[in-house]
Amino acid sequence: MVKKPSKPRDIERSTLPNGVRVITERMTRVRSVTVGVWIGSGSREEQPHETGLSHFIEHMVFKGTKNRSAEDIARSVDSIGGGLDAFTSKELVSYQVKILDEHLPEAFDVVADLVRNPLFAKQDIEKEKGVILEELKMEVDNPEYLIHEIFSSNFWKGHGLGRSILGTKQTIRSFNRDSVEQYYRHFYAPSNILITAAGNLKHKHLLGLVEERFSDLKRRRVRAPEPPPKPQAPLIFRNKNSLEQVHVYVGVPSIAVPSESRFACYILNTILGGGMSSRLFQNIREKQGLAYTVYSELAMYRDAGCMLIYAGTSLRTARKVIEAIVHELKQMTDHLVSAEELRRAKDHLKGSYVLGLESTSSRMANLARQELYFKRFFTLDEVLERIEMVTGEEVQALAQQFFDPQSMAVAMLGRLEGFRVRRADLTGA
Repeated sequence: MVKKPSKPRDIERSTLPNGVRVITERMTRVRSVTVGVWIGSGSREEQPHETGLSHFIEHMVFKGTKNRSAEDIARSVDSIGGGLDAFTSKELVSYQVKILDEHLPEAFDVVADLVRNPLFAKQDIEKEKGVILEELKMEVDNPEYLIHEIFSSNFWKGHGLGRSILGTKQTIRSFNRDSVEQYYRHFYAPSNILITAAGNLKHKHLLGLVEERFSDLKRRRVRAPEPPPKPQAPLIFRNKNSLEQVHVYVGVPSIAVPSESRFACYILNTILGGGMSSRLFQNIREKQGLAYTVYSELAMYRDAGCMLIYAGTSLRTARKVIEAIVHELKQMTDHLVSAEELRRAKDHLKGSYVLGLESTSSRMANLARQELYFKRFFTLDEVLERIEMVTGEEVQALAQQFFDPQSMAVAMLGRLEGFRVRRADLTGA
């Protein structure tokens, strides 16, 4: 049976004279629309004394605007059955709302108001500092968060990628109206604003709404991005006697998001620790029973990347877990993956990608990702074909590039009782 090519995505793109970009994807078989306003700078652009400001501003815009109180903001979206959300990452900030198609004008007005007209009232800033300090305490109490922060701050030492998105107690307490407004005015500039939407909408309609609310923004220069980071390979051991488990991170430099090798990298990660059938899960959890949670993941940015392996285990089995991880990394470098394993990883990746595009929210986010990182849009067939083209030799070559013992960083957190890993333990010899 001959497979029919998938229907091309109905994507349109426009740019306002001041630099604000608008991208839509029409999906006529749904009744919802998701629209997002994206700020193309995240926490990595912050100076050390500004650490946490991007996230702080993301919170503050919900505290009230020139047109709406905090309660009005919540009610205006709830009353039309919509969902309003926001997040801050290392490289961007996102404000998004999902609604029935008929409510697009009201919903977009709310999101535009948040981004364009925040009050930044002094009393609200002081209250929100307390809220975020509590959020920070909550996260620090989570060992998986804490080990991630310990690892990142040492792996990307001295670079914005290594600093916390939430900030520190010291930086959060130092924020005031002047610092918040100055940072906001600088980064919420037209050239740094991207608006994407997917669902049952017409491009011309959304473009008109954007023009009404964003065309008066004056062009402003945005701070030049930081240079690419230089990854480090430290061995970090932190005692925390209140923990029952030892939490382990092993990480290596990988590739940036736009790299041509990204599909081989996705497959490498899938085979290594990307699911229940992965090597790490099967060998460390299922066969040896050394850990309840073990996985690998990719942290990829515009100019750098890291492949991370996490495991939670007991002190008694920590050395065995390290040995098992190193063994799996050496197997990936020394031997080609089997045709069956490669086939399974490709099908897993293709299935995940296709299923991930079934909602208007995921399509909207996909538009933003492709614009911000690639400046072009990939058809579904093109992505599936690129996955299918990956060879076992490419996967092995990446493994050999990544899994150099001299480049491996290790972070461990828990009741360690003097337990240490040496560089020689990472060779698998």
